[in-house]
Amino acid sequence: MTPRSHCLDRARDGGVWDLVVIGGGATGLGTALDAVARGYRTLLVEAHDFAKGTSSRSTKLIHGGVRYLAGGQIGLVREALRERGRLLANAPHLVHDLAFLIPAYRWWERPYYGLGLHLYDQLAGKAGLGPSHSVSIEEAERLAPSLRRGGLRGGVVYHDAQFDDARLAVTLARTIDDLGGTALNGVAVIGLLKTPGGAIRGVRVRDDETGDDWEVATRGVVNATGVFTDDVRRLDSPMAAPIVRPSQGAHLVLDRSFFPGETAVLIPKTDDGRVLFMIPWLDRVLVGTTDTPVHSTPIEPRPLAAEIAFLLDHARRYLSRAPETVDVRGVYAGLRPLIAAGSAGST
Repeated sequence: MTPRSHCLDRARDGGVWDLVVIGGGATGLGTALDAVARGYRTLLVEAHDFAKGTSSRSTKLIHGGVRYLAGGQIGLVREALRERGRLLANAPHLVHDLAFLIPAYRWWERPYYGLGLHLYDQLAGKAGLGPSHSVSIEEAERLAPSLRRGGLRGGVVYHDAQFDDARLAVTLARTIDDLGGTALNGVAVIGLLKTPGGAIRGVRVRDDETGDDWEVATRGVVNATGVFTDDVRRLDSPMAAPIVRPSQGAHLVLDRSFFPGETAVLIPKTDDGRVLFMIPWLDRVLVGTTDTPVHSTPIEPRPLAAEIAFLLDHARRYLSRAPETVDVRGVYAGLRPLIAAGSAGST
């Protein structure tokens, strides 16, 4: 990859860029890669490090949004499944098939979830990873040996994909560089430059290492800063009404002894209507996630005590060995940049 000093020289060269992308998470990196692949002279600037925020704090899944089927969002699910297929094809070293078990504890759950997952398979089409199927009590216990057995009536197995979120982001940055684009971390946008008519003609940036700032001329700017979107919008219009309503998603990391199988588990409905994942990850198990509205957007969000208690409580309901607070090996949280227009009550 081109040394950072050379990338800084490019950013300072005084030429006009076709596009400046603000933000080095998944969205910004994907936008910049798309632009440079089309032949546009592209500069991406990230104030911290690539994937510093939400893009390294995910549930580590590339999924088609199976939970959105219940809401009838067929188009969204189809699009997500298509993107899942592209990522499996383009980055097989970072994205791989992962089997999931939905355990059934009521008589109707196996046929109900089986029908929904059959539709999921159909929407995936040729990009499917394998057909979903019902499993017996014995097979469910074999696939997830630490599941609570009392009342278990079998389950349904389906397939989605797991990935390394931070490594994928870095790979996107390297591909931008390979195609002749420029991706700079540690460089923050501190102002927007405008023509007398009010059109944006460039950005003012600052190098975090040296404190130096300079102007960059560009024909277009993309704001891809996630939960910090409104901060950039206020550089354009200080009185801009906020459009982002951040929501925090927390995850716990437990020892694999609590979840020794290789098949992930999806609990379709928690007390707040979300799904709960228990997923093998790097010789540990991830338990997540939450959906907690927050009013601030720190660069290092911290899981709340209530979120940790919520996840532990739900894990205890389904695991034969109940994890306690002292068993938590790690916690992390990411912020979702949910959008609400105007005075809309929901995101």
